[in-house]
Amino acid sequence: MDLDEHRPALGAYCYRMLGSPFDAEDAVQETFLRAWRSREGYDPARSLRTWLYAIATNVCLDALRAAKRRAGPLRGDPSTPGPDIGAPLPETAWVLPAPVDPAVAAEERASVRLAFVVALQALPPRQRAALVLRDVLAFSAAEVAELLSTTVASVTSALQRARAALPAVPDAEEPDQAVLDAYCAAFHAHDVEAIVALLHEDATTSMPPFTWWLRGRADIAAVLAHGDHCVGHRLVPVRVNGAPAFAQYDADGSAFALVQVETAGGGVVAETTWLMPSLFPAFDLPMSSPAAARSSG
Repeated sequence: MDLDEHRPALGAYCYRMLGSPFDAEDAVQETFLRAWRSREGYDPARSLRTWLYAIATNVCLDALRAAKRRAGPLRGDPSTPGPDIGAPLPETAWVLPAPVDPAVAAEERASVRLAFVVALQALPPRQRAALVLRDVLAFSAAEVAELLSTTVASVTSALQRARAALPAVPDAEEPDQAVLDAYCAAFHAHDVEAIVALLHEDATTSMPPFTWWLRGRADIAAVLAHGDHCVGHRLVPVRVNGAPAFAQYDADGSAFALVQVETAGGGVVAETTWLMPSLFPAFDLPMSSPAAARSSG
């Protein structure tokens, strides 16, 4: 019974359900543990994929029974420029960014975009499962009914409600590498004017785990003009939720943040700085930059 070949897809499924790469990894491990314990009762005539997804679905639903709903980086109304950014929320309050295994099918990668995963968290867990299993993973209504231990009629009803309640998620343009390169160069040069010039008029910036966020080039520019704490920081390319992003290391070479920069129309439309170095291991990123290690050695 080869379970590992299903790990990437199961990990992506659990991430959509749970909104955290750490919780998703735990859920996959629990899925494999339960599968191993019940292997004697597995019917070889049954699809191994379906059987594993049935277990994974139960694991996720169990985890969500006691969990509070996670949310994305743009919470509530925009903040006003100023030094007070409030207190951080715990990691469990956020839909966290995640790596996407290259083995995940290309047609499924749009459904691991952070915006889509954030939207999914607005749905009740069983509706969330029905929508992902049916619309993303293309299980039949009968298979979903089996996975959720319910009827086809109940699945159809849950799916209709989920589709109606799912918050709208704008289509994402292909990342503009020229804009990303320009952003990286401006950041390393600490060229605030160049960074501001890349921003769309209604661009957003946010810094989880703080709920503080801004909308609009003018407000973002006002904050950037009075800050120099990122002087000497370095950006290293990485892929986050299947798209280009950066790992940010501070002037001492220590892990500082993950930076997601969304582009559209030849500019930057959103920048999210995840001030959570604890995320680095999920992306197999070192906690100190190789350049810092070389310079200190």
